[in-house]
Amino acid sequence: MSGIQAFAENAFSLPGISAKPEALKGIRVLELATRIFGPATSDYLGEFGAEVIKVELPLRGDLMRYVAPEGFFWKEVSPAFLSLNRNKLHVAVDVRLPEGKGLFTRLAEKSDVVVENLRAGTMDEWGIGYTQLRERNPGIVYAANSGFGQWGPYSQGRASYDATAQAVSGFSAITGFPGHPPVKAGFWVGDYTGALFSSIAILAALAARRRTGEGQLIDISQAEAMIRTLDWTWPYAGITGRDRERSGNRDVALPPSGIYRCADGFVAVSARDEEERAGLRKALGGSCPAPAPAGESDELSPERVAGFAASRTRAEILRVAEEAGFSSAPVVGGREQYHDPHLRARGTVWELDDPLYGRIDEYGPVPKLSESPGRIKWTAKPVGYHNEQVFGRLLGLSAEEMESLARKKVIGQWADATGARPPRPEGDGAPVKKGGGGGPE
Repeated sequence: MSGIQAFAENAFSLPGISAKPEALKGIRVLELATRIFGPATSDYLGEFGAEVIKVELPLRGDLMRYVAPEGFFWKEVSPAFLSLNRNKLHVAVDVRLPEGKGLFTRLAEKSDVVVENLRAGTMDEWGIGYTQLRERNPGIVYAANSGFGQWGPYSQGRASYDATAQAVSGFSAITGFPGHPPVKAGFWVGDYTGALFSSIAILAALAARRRTGEGQLIDISQAEAMIRTLDWTWPYAGITGRDRERSGNRDVALPPSGIYRCADGFVAVSARDEEERAGLRKALGGSCPAPAPAGESDELSPERVAGFAASRTRAEILRVAEEAGFSSAPVVGGREQYHDPHLRARGTVWELDDPLYGRIDEYGPVPKLSESPGRIKWTAKPVGYHNEQVFGRLLGLSAEEMESLARKKVIGQWADATGARPPRPEGDGAPVKKGGGGGPE
């Protein structure tokens, strides 16, 4: 084992993570967001120790609670909601009411960051937008995530969701097969891409605040975030005057590269330089060790690679690739990843014992930091689960004050509905009692 391998294995050892400091400890994030774009932004920050307070409307809460894959719920919660809301303190406040607006403002005064992804102007209408909050907290970093930005011709009156972001960004136009309609990506790539850019911007704004003492507004357009990922699409169009065409599973900029059917599934095959192409040429049985002039040889054509893969298993192709020196990898699904010993050893599949839901495997932090690593401490919780903890500990409200606010429907907890409520105990038809587990003491 090389020096860096030995260092990395020791530095990133999962049992040692809990004893190490958290990179963003001491940063408080106040989230008023729904579905994916906003919640994913603060989820990334929470992985690295930021204290995230997720504010939802009482009873039913975030709409993402009811987005369940093929109608599947586990222990009264949607798996889609779980992966977006780890390490968060869940409170329920009706910010549309004057006293709810006051509670949110008090939380913002004690926070470093606000994350929202409502339609542009909504938070201002409620009296809790950036210009209002910065009067009470000049150091606030306010991330306004939206489909088309807070200003510009498209900013008002247009809703944006993942599918529309993929379409308007140009992502859909280059995804799919020649001669066929555009294809939408199989996951919410627009939301997660925008969330990554938003979290990067928040970290940059926090770094700037260390120098200036001042916060700032961050305007993140979901569509523009997707545009930034389109590699050579714009330069090509500007120089040639032509749109990039859909090319299916082929990479027209770095051939040969594609996905092919094999004897037991599918496999990706790629050769990035002449050395790797020579290795692939030999594997295909090519007689010419050197490249032929462009357009005069089909030795590495997609059809030849497809023929090579068709009669071999994934393991056979991987073995040939390692011996010949080109790149190959199997196309794997979630079930294979879930059981992958490599991903479990690295914490990419994170094994969690949650105080409310019990044993659950989550997505672990992607960046591995040797001295201040990320971690998953608890998973998402029911609507308003941490009301007493946040309003009592952070704002100093008494039990009587909280009871009064609850009677006036300013604060609340979950509705008796799948998606909002806690899991039902084994052998009992009622949800678990309201409580504060799954958060820092």
